[in-house]
Amino acid sequence: MRNGGGRYLWAAISGATLVFTFAPFNVYPLAWFALAPFLVALKGLPKGTKAFKAGFLMGFFYFFGTTYWIYHSMHDYGGMGLVSSLFFVVLLASYLALYTGFFGYLFSLKINHTRLPALFVAPVIWVSLEYLRSYMLTGFPWATLGYSQWKFLYIIQMADTTGVYGVSFLIVAVNGAIADLFIMKKKMREMPLFPVSYTMAGYFLLAAFVMLALGYGEFRLTHKGAGLPLRVSVVQGNIDEAEKWNVNRQDHVLDVYEKLTEGALFESPNLIVWPEASLPFPFDENDPRVQQLEKMQNTISVPMLIGAVRQKKDGKYANSAILLDQGKPAFVYDKIHLVPFGEYVPLKRVLFFVNKLSDAVGDLEAGHEYTRGSIRQGDFGVAICYEIAFPGLVRKFFKDGGNFLVTITNDAWFGKSSGPYQNFSMAAFRAVENRKPVIRAANTGISGFFSRSGRLIKKTHMLERRTLTADLKINNRITFYSRFGDLFSYFCILSAISLFIFTGEKEKNYF
Repeated sequence: MRNGGGRYLWAAISGATLVFTFAPFNVYPLAWFALAPFLVALKGLPKGTKAFKAGFLMGFFYFFGTTYWIYHSMHDYGGMGLVSSLFFVVLLASYLALYTGFFGYLFSLKINHTRLPALFVAPVIWVSLEYLRSYMLTGFPWATLGYSQWKFLYIIQMADTTGVYGVSFLIVAVNGAIADLFIMKKKMREMPLFPVSYTMAGYFLLAAFVMLALGYGEFRLTHKGAGLPLRVSVVQGNIDEAEKWNVNRQDHVLDVYEKLTEGALFESPNLIVWPEASLPFPFDENDPRVQQLEKMQNTISVPMLIGAVRQKKDGKYANSAILLDQGKPAFVYDKIHLVPFGEYVPLKRVLFFVNKLSDAVGDLEAGHEYTRGSIRQGDFGVAICYEIAFPGLVRKFFKDGGNFLVTITNDAWFGKSSGPYQNFSMAAFRAVENRKPVIRAANTGISGFFSRSGRLIKKTHMLERRTLTADLKINNRITFYSRFGDLFSYFCILSAISLFIFTGEKEKNYF
């Protein structure tokens, strides 16, 4: 790694390798060493522009590979050409790579002038920037590193305390420990009296942290705990996006869902769930078709949670989840975190030339209330589509109680790309963070159920029309994460700031 070009190559390899740790590839063990070459390369680069470039390059490969699927919706439904839609993905990947570019800059700045090991310096900086990425400019928490471990159940149980960012921290810390083997040799050549005690202490603390996390995971996975029974059926209509909003196909779409619902009744569910925006017309109680739907629900006597674009009293529209019970709406949740350019156009006066993906209705209006619905068996929160990616949003439904989470989505926009698989995997973390089973209904898939430990119970395949029923255990436990949120991330941010503010002159002069 003596030449700059070789270091950039290792950065690119690290970024490309990370892509395969996420769904649908799920080669999650790679994440535990994929970043190490990148970290070692940063040690030899002079602080400043070159370190930023290496971080940017790593991030570009990482994020282009995990978000390429956005071109599908832009090209097939947004009216953009193939070249322009791919260019949009390049812009998005470049924006996201700025965060890893800053990581490269800050890590290089610190690791070249500290006795602290990379296994501590790297994770606190990484998590700080990952958390900022989740909320800056409305936030885009896609491909958060911790999500790569959704199948590693023993390690993700810690998320009920740290959130998904704690898993990211542990992954980067292990990569840092591997990198320290090479970085320490370099530092000892540069400074023969370099104290290795800091690194050795870091290895000991990291080993203890990993053992604690695995031990806690073992406890949570073997400790079943009490729970009340709940049986839920999800309906996957598999309606193409171009067909759903075709006025000539509305009756057909509604008929598909009604027939699937009738079939689900043979499973005797306590709740039936339809996907996001499954109703092919706006929900308006004065509409005879809505009245027919309410009558059907009253006849079957099973509560139905349906996704629909809802016309409110002020004439504006919301992306809503509506619980029908006893033939009338018993609960309504309006989506709080809307998708920019998908459900509304931000800075519309400036971006007047930009249209959102769906022109079925005008710009949607965001909801504001973290309300829970209720059926006889218990209370539930709802996350609509993109909201499942925001742990801080979902936990607010359960900070004072609640029994289970329902997430409804319409991933038809993304075809059979990796997008729906990645979106599906995030639900496992929301289950663990809040210790609530998660019920997922998706228009074209993947629909399924997760236990409160994040274990996948059942799932459908992509692009199939069917219902799926599962028996779940629910409780009203409130986790540390549900109650207090991202305290672990705040600790990382404070630690990262402290690294640069409280560096003593003695350490500065040491090198």
